[in-house]
Amino acid sequence: MSELKVRTASSSGRPRGRRKRQAARDAPDVPRVPYINRKVATYDILNQEGLSLIERNADTILRDVGMEFRDDPDILDIWKRAGADVDGTRVRFEPGMCRRIVQATAPSQYTQHARNPENNVVVGGNNTVLCPSFGPAFVHDLDLGRRYATLDDFHKLVKIHQMIPWLHHSGGVVCEPVDLPVNKRHLDMLLGHFRFSDRGCFGALIGEERAKDSVAMAQILFGEDYVDANCVFYSVANTNAPLVLDSAMSGALKTYAKHNQAVACTPFVLAGAMSPCTVAGTLAQVLAEVMAVCALTQLIRPGAPCLMGSFATAISMQSGAPTFGNPEGAKMVLAAGQLARRLGVPFHTVGALSASKIPDAQAEQEATYGLTMAVLAGANFINHATGWLEGGLVTGYEKTIIDADLCGKLIDFCEGIDLSENAQAMDAIFDVGPGAHFLSSQHTLSNYKHAFFRSQTADNNSFEQWSADGELDAAQRANKLWKQYLKEYEEPKLDPAKLEELEDYVARRKASMPDQNY
Repeated sequence: MSELKVRTASSSGRPRGRRKRQAARDAPDVPRVPYINRKVATYDILNQEGLSLIERNADTILRDVGMEFRDDPDILDIWKRAGADVDGTRVRFEPGMCRRIVQATAPSQYTQHARNPENNVVVGGNNTVLCPSFGPAFVHDLDLGRRYATLDDFHKLVKIHQMIPWLHHSGGVVCEPVDLPVNKRHLDMLLGHFRFSDRGCFGALIGEERAKDSVAMAQILFGEDYVDANCVFYSVANTNAPLVLDSAMSGALKTYAKHNQAVACTPFVLAGAMSPCTVAGTLAQVLAEVMAVCALTQLIRPGAPCLMGSFATAISMQSGAPTFGNPEGAKMVLAAGQLARRLGVPFHTVGALSASKIPDAQAEQEATYGLTMAVLAGANFINHATGWLEGGLVTGYEKTIIDADLCGKLIDFCEGIDLSENAQAMDAIFDVGPGAHFLSSQHTLSNYKHAFFRSQTADNNSFEQWSADGELDAAQRANKLWKQYLKEYEEPKLDPAKLEELEDYVARRKASMPDQNY
């Protein structure tokens, strides 16, 4: 895996003279890698007996209850030809059928190619890809507060994400640009990803036509034959739990699977409302839905990348609102990771989720718990690793930066314990001896710059220094940092002819249809 050295921005602007030299010494050199290769073990919460029980229950659900595939006759025909029991829009499966289809052809690992090959990501195995927030219609920052997102916000967030060394993916709908027509904004968003980032990204997720636009734009950028032979898009097919896949999701799924693009088959579940209020019951339902949808991708195109997705959390039994950072969600994601490994496909889940409205203690407690559990679950792709507020309604600028700091800590954690000769430090221990200190030892002087993770949002100075610096809290420090990222951002090079062709495609497609705002 290639490694680029990136100098991260100082949040204090561009100091002069002595302050500038001090800032240069203090700024950490962050190793930017295209994805994490975990060197730590997963946390397995279920034993073999428990896993087998969940799998049997999932097979029973698929046989006796079945799953609805609505408003898409093509999908029903595919299932009929495969030998499933199709009754109207309800499809039932013999035990083991879906698992056999998945395990026969679905890859356990694949590469998503970026327009900059140094940012290709390998999804599967011991690898983890961190991706920013997806879907919010609102944004929040300390300057302007909560407001509807615009295309300008979308572009700013893509640029900020490009600058963050601890993210590996440009994402998808990092915020919903509501100043654009609903039926056309996917074109501007994808153009924004292709222009302002050179990392991999999502295709449009809702509906067959939008997915076709995404594939067409990728073919302009990469070439038609290249797209057919290589995964260049990530996508998610959310079921409407319990046990429904509608045409908005199946239409996009068909398009991406047909073109050999990745589909994370992800039940969106609020336990207690969309699944049973127990962890075991929810896991069985999630696995049933995943196996059916993953099998569908393989029937459309054997060998197309598919992932087991899990977006499962609990609701408040008092208000019905979704809750995050809870022990039930932790148990679900840990067990889902085990079930994905037994199914033999990569595991997709979510990370820094929070119901908080601002980047406060609740936001980061919930985000830390969720993202840490996703890493311990062995997730191969973590969506919403940064920025998520208010249960997914808001992308926070400051929360993006604070969450990114957490991502950096987890990346460092995933490196495991260095047992090299240098890390054992036996020479240093002999040189220093009893009763002395290591501050001025040659070993410390040689290793201090990379010895420990250095947070960009935490303040570790004395009270007096913190006070002299303006008594800023973490969110205020993050506010300065995202602005510095935008100031120092440089647009990654893109062939002008490719950009012109992409812009022409977007213009023609937008001109071909009337605006829709619903």
